[in-house]
Amino acid sequence: MATSKTPSTAPTTNPSTLPQRPGSITVSVLDKLSRQPISDAWIGLFRATAGTPGKMKDLPGKQALVASGRTGGNGQIEFDNVQPATYLVGYGHHPVTDPVSTTVDPGCSHAVCLEVAVEAGFDVVFKGANCEPLPCERPRVGDQVFGSVSYRNSPDPNVTVVPPPGAQPLRSDPLSFALTLRHMGPTSIAPQLLFAPLGEVAALGVETGPAALALEAFADVDERPTQAISGGINVSMTRTETEPTADMKLWGAIKASTEGMAFDRFDAFMDELFCHPSQGGGFGTEKARFGELVKRRFLPFTDTDAYRLLKAATEAFVIVNCGIFPLDGETQPGDFLAYLDRRDLPRPGRTPYLENVEGLRILPYLAIIRRKLPDVPIAPALEQIGVDDANLCEAFVRGKLRNPCLLELIWSYWQEEGMLVQTMNTIARRFQNLRGLQQPDPLANVEVNPLRPLNNLLWGVIQDEQHRLSVARRNAEYDHHYGLRLEGRAVQGFRGADTRSKFIEAFHHLLRLCTEFYKQDDDTTVKADAFGVLNAIKEVHLILSQGAHSQFGDLPATARTEMLMQQWLLARPEFREFLPTRAMVAYPEPWMDRVDAMKKLMGWSDTSVVHFHNLAVFGEQVLLAIRYGAWSTVFEPTQAFNFARFWRPQIQGYIHAYRAATGVELGAAAVTQQVDATLPSLLLQRRLASQRRSA
Repeated sequence: MATSKTPSTAPTTNPSTLPQRPGSITVSVLDKLSRQPISDAWIGLFRATAGTPGKMKDLPGKQALVASGRTGGNGQIEFDNVQPATYLVGYGHHPVTDPVSTTVDPGCSHAVCLEVAVEAGFDVVFKGANCEPLPCERPRVGDQVFGSVSYRNSPDPNVTVVPPPGAQPLRSDPLSFALTLRHMGPTSIAPQLLFAPLGEVAALGVETGPAALALEAFADVDERPTQAISGGINVSMTRTETEPTADMKLWGAIKASTEGMAFDRFDAFMDELFCHPSQGGGFGTEKARFGELVKRRFLPFTDTDAYRLLKAATEAFVIVNCGIFPLDGETQPGDFLAYLDRRDLPRPGRTPYLENVEGLRILPYLAIIRRKLPDVPIAPALEQIGVDDANLCEAFVRGKLRNPCLLELIWSYWQEEGMLVQTMNTIARRFQNLRGLQQPDPLANVEVNPLRPLNNLLWGVIQDEQHRLSVARRNAEYDHHYGLRLEGRAVQGFRGADTRSKFIEAFHHLLRLCTEFYKQDDDTTVKADAFGVLNAIKEVHLILSQGAHSQFGDLPATARTEMLMQQWLLARPEFREFLPTRAMVAYPEPWMDRVDAMKKLMGWSDTSVVHFHNLAVFGEQVLLAIRYGAWSTVFEPTQAFNFARFWRPQIQGYIHAYRAATGVELGAAAVTQQVDATLPSLLLQRRLASQRRSA
């Protein structure tokens, strides 16, 4: 370990008369033996106190932490505007490394070198098809590379070996791997060592992932030798191979998060919270959040406690489950790897996806936004400032920058087009003994006695109507996000201030290109071209980001909370007795037959709500992957290739559900033909008019 200092500017007067100008510290982190830089290492700058400690565990607490950050790819980090004083520079990962003391002089720049005792080594052996080593000749395409990584005090549970992309670790030795050479020419073989953070860093309340040391070997690979073949041969063809991309981890998190918000899981949470609290269904975080919210959520009405509990519980469920991305990007749902295998996609490996911005690991798309606004501070965690939810100063909210809420308002739009909200509103009017606008009113002679057990909940729903989103507000936000609008008396004369008029055309164009891509991808004699898909994704991403303003951060979560409550109420068995449901239809979720029964009773669209629900679920997943991906910086088609394969069930499911709901086929064969960009609400209105004429 060594330190040095160099004056930034030559003094022109007596040093004793110089003002106390701040200095700077540049910290370099290297492996002591190989001299390779260690990237993504957490470095803390602590103000030294009397009796300077010599161990990392003895460093003073967070009150003495002056600054912190993570090293870049060159293993360096620079701290600017450091006040003259004596500091301790601490390395926050394994292997444990003693801190270095350095004194900052006025106006001087200092260099600190932290030498970490990793002592990493990397050896490779090339073997031919007969598994014999190749000591003299150059490796060829199809040969194998056996790599072996070594480091001090191995094996260590705090150190992980990450093989290069496409390599397979050896079961007999976790420090070794095998890789098949598939391309001729200069080839880099680059495994990584990942170092877990120290517990002392977590105690400071700092989020950090592993530090990384890159190792590398090179090989000049020859082409495969030609071989004369005689006699009969068997030939098999497979689909086009692709390379792994780190954003598949984001897609896995989106898939897991949206599935975690599904109604069946919400219903299980409500059942455990209020009906069977001793079942232990694994909703500890949701229960804790509910305990906090129920103490702060009140209604200015009498006899609405049951509804207040329902509202607080639903809000807690949405808050906890709406956005979860693991810090290291490695924790994925159990079926993630099997899902990739079914899509013929390679595993993404351990290459980090999150970017390090000011010591915070965030999505690359949000990192771009953060770099656009460097003057806006990041608000500390709420528990650190002792405030519940309020922050009146301009700042990025740390939690939302780290874990954005993975919700799309298109989910609420399609649920509303499926008549979920209208069904609940119609029941509320009948509960208040009000006739509907339709004459004669089909519900006028329907006895409400089966709803008697829900009297208190329905009372709260009606009393709290003024505190819920109106159809006009939701309609304005649908238009702002996607250029989608509702049709009906409640939204007549709507004039949007900022509409996404090109979204429908761009999104439908993407779906059509994906359909063409799947035809090419399934043809094993053709190498599918994903450039068109990439350009279409970038166009949709740009349009979506233009609408991510105003109520973007609040209205989608509020709408999801209110509609989940409506689904839960309709799923209650009392509504099965109140409405003429069809018991023999296998609806995926218990609230759906109630909505279809109301649509049949009121003479609304006879298209099942199942199709609208599929549009909501599939549309949300696909748009989230487009919105939160850093597509503006992508120019190679590999990510678009993987995107189309990964989301194929959702894209084709959306196309089918759209045809079932509106009658428009989005996957038509002719790519040159202009796509149908008619508002879905107009298409639904035309189908309803046609349905009524035929009746």
